[in-house]
Amino acid sequence: MHIFILLISIFLFSCADHNDNLESNLTTASNNTELLIVYPKGQLKQNGFSLDDALSFAKELLALEKNVEIILTSGTYYLEKPIILGPEFSGTKERPFTIRAQENANVILSGAKLVRLNWEGNNQLMKAQLPVDNVDQLYINGRKQINARFPNFNSSVQVFNGYAADAISPERVATWKNPKGGFVHALHEGRWGGMHYLIKGVTNQGELTLEGGFQNNRQSPMHEKYRYVENIFEELDAPNEWYFDQTLSVLYFYPPADLDLSIAKVEISQLDNLIELRGSSKAPVKHINIHGLTFTQTNQTFMKTKEPLLRSDWAIYRGGAIFLDGTDNIHIANNEFYNLGGNAIFVSNYNRNANVSGNEIFDIGASAISFVGNPSAVRSPSFEYHEFVDIAKMDMKQGPKNENYPSKSIATDNLIYDIGLVEKQVAGVQLSMSSDITVSHNSIYRVPRSGINVSEGTWGGHIIEYNDVFDTVLETGDHGAFNSWGRDRFWHPDRAEMVKLAKEHPGMYKVDVLSPIIIRNNRFQCDHGWDIDLDDGSSNYKIYNNVALSGGLKLREGFNRTVENNIILNNSFHPHVWFENSDDTFRYNIVLASHKPILNNHWGNEVDKNFFTTEQALLKAQKLGLDSHSKFGNPQFVAPEKGNYQVSNNSLALTVGFTNFPMDEFGVISEELKAKAERPDFPNLYLNNNDASNSTELELFDATFKSVTTLGEQSALGIPEIAGALVLDIVPSGKANLGGLKKGDVILRVIDSEFGGEDKIITTKDLLTSYRSRKWRGTLEMVIMRNQQEQHLVINLLD
Repeated sequence: MHIFILLISIFLFSCADHNDNLESNLTTASNNTELLIVYPKGQLKQNGFSLDDALSFAKELLALEKNVEIILTSGTYYLEKPIILGPEFSGTKERPFTIRAQENANVILSGAKLVRLNWEGNNQLMKAQLPVDNVDQLYINGRKQINARFPNFNSSVQVFNGYAADAISPERVATWKNPKGGFVHALHEGRWGGMHYLIKGVTNQGELTLEGGFQNNRQSPMHEKYRYVENIFEELDAPNEWYFDQTLSVLYFYPPADLDLSIAKVEISQLDNLIELRGSSKAPVKHINIHGLTFTQTNQTFMKTKEPLLRSDWAIYRGGAIFLDGTDNIHIANNEFYNLGGNAIFVSNYNRNANVSGNEIFDIGASAISFVGNPSAVRSPSFEYHEFVDIAKMDMKQGPKNENYPSKSIATDNLIYDIGLVEKQVAGVQLSMSSDITVSHNSIYRVPRSGINVSEGTWGGHIIEYNDVFDTVLETGDHGAFNSWGRDRFWHPDRAEMVKLAKEHPGMYKVDVLSPIIIRNNRFQCDHGWDIDLDDGSSNYKIYNNVALSGGLKLREGFNRTVENNIILNNSFHPHVWFENSDDTFRYNIVLASHKPILNNHWGNEVDKNFFTTEQALLKAQKLGLDSHSKFGNPQFVAPEKGNYQVSNNSLALTVGFTNFPMDEFGVISEELKAKAERPDFPNLYLNNNDASNSTELELFDATFKSVTTLGEQSALGIPEIAGALVLDIVPSGKANLGGLKKGDVILRVIDSEFGGEDKIITTKDLLTSYRSRKWRGTLEMVIMRNQQEQHLVINLLD
């Protein structure tokens, strides 16, 4: 059978001179391969084709059951509209339809428009007529520029690259002539993601009229501190900032000193999606491969992120640079996605056997890879945290109502970093209303929220394995490097009602989580939360052979979670508000701190046979009636400074049931991506109370501490015993300094005003442990000794 290879440099401009007699443009290669050649605009040869002609002819060839490949040659292709591939473009298992880059070609699909401008003005403020309706994103010489904002963009500030409590104060609003069309970006009041608003006008009281806030499904006001405003003309006051006046059709720009605008390439984004594969469960788009392309310069979509995902904290926009809806056996591999305003790859509704692999995704506004089903497949769905279907009216049948959801698909060997640059309720990989998705060998880091998120239990069967996920929850809090919710049919926002349901309908969680969700052989690290966070209702999980580098592992109320053979460094196990009949198990784990229960009166099936590093931590667990067969000691990690936490053959940890597992299989596996991928920092370990590390210096929240270890220090500091963390140094304007901590202070206790209780600080290890177990809140409350008087301070960990 002949193989028709379409060598295409794609553009969306009509090439009328080449539209007639397409078949005559075919040439035959020496190996009998038919070639349909298409060149970019300005480089057309005699037998060139437009994209529309090429796709039309490819469709005819596919109907004739031919092998068809579209091979793109080097160049940047500005798409005026998305490439739409329907069922008529389907290949077969034996003859998949392929769109790929020519070997060694740099093929860029851009959602932007190239514009030519006549600039005028002084070197600080330039302007040019631009006859378009709107400018969403501006690129100059390929670099994204900054929409005029307050406070100004500062790459050294973690949250929003700059925030200010007075960003929309009446005093500042009064300095704006016409802020209509501007945007307010803020964190959720509880720092559970982000919220975005369009400015509609100004009231007589000088306050903004806003539309938005729907991007977070956990409804709340915006955060009082973490907020900024953009697209305001009067805030155009720094290099690289721009503003577009829609009324006058004028683009204003503040160029940096080294930029010559007269020869600069100027591009403006205009598309949300670049390639859309659209079918249905009855007529899916099948067997298409998309390989080796670069996708860039799409619009921001934060004001379209408004569809709630059941009762998780998420809302979503169904769109992305590549969008799949109604497909089977689509392979998206070895592509690059960067400078996107929204999502990279979105797999929506019915999809089977999607394969997303070997891609590099970075510098994007929202999520990297999302698998999200349709609520029509969910029985008795509820959509906001406080909603609930009455049990008498609930559909109690097991499983989905229809097949309109992703299943039997994989996301593997993807390098994902620096995402969520605009939206903050995002993930490297997001799973919702889906089943049997494998997420494996991905490297995910520098994200504002979770690396991998499972929004609810529907319908289980996922495998999360061999991922390297770190530097997560950087701008938000109370979340996990791996995060999940399980607010499924059994879950109720009123805890008393939920406890009653759990007793009256045991096993009800199984009607939604049909098969266990497996988390195994991963390495996780979280900055303001837990390395593994199974939040509200998360049920039917098997968690084993994971390394948790800093944040510990949390199980909130849920059922049938088995946690075995994990290594939890400088932290521990966080059981929160368990059900009486939870059937949970926590055993064979190595933990470097005592358990951290909150309002937990029930202990499931088994919490035992674990290995602690201090007798104090073991005794504390045994006082709760737990860990009667557990042991303590030095686990004898082989090479912790290199990230090898296997234990030696003589380790006591092996006697409680712990077994070694590989430490060199986390993250991406293709050689090209491995060479690019970063690795997490490996922490200094605090193994026991007498470790020499207790007397060494500890750097934490922009301060340096040491343990109080001598009688002379106790006397000089005026503290009641030889205990505490002494402040040796403070970084000016750092977190500790802003919280009121001073050199010479001694931290005596870390307290918990919300849930009660406190941690006594004997050594710097205790301070580190308390910090790691509480940093998810975003603040650390403490009692210090200063001038022989106790004082109460609160350190903001996000500043």
